[in-house]
Order: sequence, then C-alpha cells, then structure tokens
Amino acid sequence: MAKNEITVPNGNETFLSLSDFNFSDAMADEMNGLSATFERVKIPIGGGTVFEIPGENANEVESVKELNAVILYHHPLNAYYATKYTGGSNPPDCGSFDGIVGIGNPGGNCKNCPYNIFGSGENGSKACKNRRRLYLLREGDVFPMILSLPTGSLKGFTRYLMRILPKYKMSNAVVTRFTLKKATSTKGIAFSQAQFSIIRALSPEEHALIAAMTEQVKAMSANIGYDVDDSVPPNVDPETGEIIEPLH
Repeated sequence: MAKNEITVPNGNETFLSLSDFNFSDAMADEMNGLSATFERVKIPIGGGTVFEIPGENANEVESVKELNAVILYHHPLNAYYATKYTGGSNPPDCGSFDGIVGIGNPGGNCKNCPYNIFGSGENGSKACKNRRRLYLLREGDVFPMILSLPTGSLKGFTRYLMRILPKYKMSNAVVTRFTLKKATSTKGIAFSQAQFSIIRALSPEEHALIAAMTEQVKAMSANIGYDVDDSVPPNVDPETGEIIEPLH
C-alpha cells in the first residue's frame, strides 16, 4: 500500500445499497407533474460552526457539526437582483447555471458583465453573487441534498479540488467531510466558512453506482431553480444565510 493512501474500510461500502434503488425511475414516477427540487443544507449566519439540515419530519431542522457525503455534481450559480433583496421567492433578474452565460436582464457573457466585478455591489462586493452549487449524497441516503457555497468558501473548495483531482480524477470518487469554521472579513464581520477533507475513497463498485447517479443529477440540474428564503434579511446571502463579503 502506498504511503498516505486512503482505502475503503472493511464493511464500510455503504453506497452499495444504491443498487437496490433506481433514482431515475423514482424521480420520473413519483415526481411526475411536480417541480423537481432537493432539500437544502444551510450555512448559518455570523460565524456559526454547525450546518442546518432537514430533519426526518416536515419543518424539522437538525444541526450537525460535520457532514459526510459524496459530491455527485457541482456547478457555478450566479444571481443578480436589480433591486435590493428584501425577501420572497422571486427568481433573480439575471441568473446563470454555468457561470458563463447569464439568462435574463442584462443577460449575456458573465465574464464581461459590469455586475460581475468587485465594487459593483454593496461594501465592495459584486452586484451579481457568485456561488457554487453542490449536489451531495450522504451515506445511507438515496436522494441528494444541495449545498450552495457562497463567495467566502470558494477559494477553499478550489484548493480542495486541486488536492484530490490529480489522484482521484473526480470529486465523486471520494467521501468528503464538510465542516465549518468561524472566519472574519477585513471589515471585522464574522462569517461561517466551509472546510473540506477526504474521509475515504469509494470502492470501484460504489463509484460505478455513484457515477450513474451523477449523470442523472447533472441532467436534472438545469431544471432545479433558485430557492431563496423569505426570512433572510438584506445583506445576507439569500440561499445560505452567509454574510456577503468580497474575497481579498
């Protein structure tokens, strides 16, 4: 065994249970005529170090210090609101699910958009909020959950990918541990910042099942719209609850 190699513990191939569940058929049959969506993982306000995840019962929330899951799929998520966000579930005036082309007003090339530069929004931030949407599957679950990473967590996620991709090739080939730490912006504002580490590599049998689900989730992702929380006050990221601050 190579030094520092991460292997699958005996008896811990928990994703093999997916072989008894057809995700695509279940979504087609049970969600027919309904708007497809997934439960959201929330990052707290003000430097909290616990995630909020949906509980077993409706309207029940569970707080967890760490979240262990496979990253099935991830993509950019840009959202621009022409007027200051004050709550509600309205979609953004302009949004992008690939970080390349914006749909709406002003629309067009995100790279050249004047709202996609620091200084165009409040407190030196971008008027267009850049996030990364992650579709996560916890061990023992059959339906993914969504974690939306705001600006303050994107550098850490990028570094994590750069560590795992050379060896494991894909982010869905490992079980990732998600935790939070308290960070402070240059303006002295505390916020919660996501941290990432590898728990283990998937076995070849597990990864084959996960890869099939990844393709199904990828095909569905463009139809899963924005989901804002009407209880979140202004100046806070409407999807995750993290205080909006620019990176420096």
